[in-house]
Amino acid sequence: MPDWLNVLLLGVIEGVTEFLPVSSTGHLIIAERFLGARTDLFNTVVQTGAVLAVILVFWKRLQQLLSQGANPGAREYLLKLITAFVITGIGGLVLKKLHFKLPETAMPVAWATLIGGVLILFVEAWLKGRPLTDRITWPIAITVGLAQLVAAVFPGTSRSAVTILAALAFGVNRPLATEFSFLLGIPTLLAAGALQIYSAHKEGVAIEWGSVSIAFVAAAVTAFAVVKWLLRYIQTHTFTIFGYYRIFLGTLIIVVTRYLLKAA
Repeated sequence: MPDWLNVLLLGVIEGVTEFLPVSSTGHLIIAERFLGARTDLFNTVVQTGAVLAVILVFWKRLQQLLSQGANPGAREYLLKLITAFVITGIGGLVLKKLHFKLPETAMPVAWATLIGGVLILFVEAWLKGRPLTDRITWPIAITVGLAQLVAAVFPGTSRSAVTILAALAFGVNRPLATEFSFLLGIPTLLAAGALQIYSAHKEGVAIEWGSVSIAFVAAAVTAFAVVKWLLRYIQTHTFTIFGYYRIFLGTLIIVVTRYLLKAA
């Protein structure tokens, strides 16, 4: 298969999975076993394509927040987003200084995917029948910021899943938990992409802009459609279906990796 088609497929996978609670990093690690390995730089920069889609989907909401800086509610919401981002950013810089690397094997991804699925089912069962709030408090914002670091350390956890679950565990309703997670993802993923590009330039690492551009556009287009769909879906549904999907996928990866590949 030509390389441009490989990177196109990787971009589509990124766009579909980045903001669903199923782990884009986990899916990319698995997909690259068949479509060719890519660098962390490639994967991080392609994520910004998905971020572009979120900016477009939430454009009116972003304008509302930024234009109502004098409004106490809007100002506090922005400060909570900034605080969560700063917490994640500081933790990310520490990981960078420690030369943290994502695991290159599928097994950690499989277990994180499976365990994440179980947690989704547990949280949804716990929330059943409970009243949910439409307010992000300071403890929630701080917890969500810390939750993003969990996703950074354990590929397969899913940034969107762990941040949404953190908010849900505090009793936040699904639309608001999803919105806060997605808006927080904008500066988080853009900063990660910018840092990777800067580090590559500083170290003289060549960037395959042709491949990155193809994957970037594919991720942006597919993410836009997926985010629009998810925002409609959660108005009347829980995240339970994603829990079952993660359990199935995690189990499948474990079986294939531990038994079928060894047998081959």
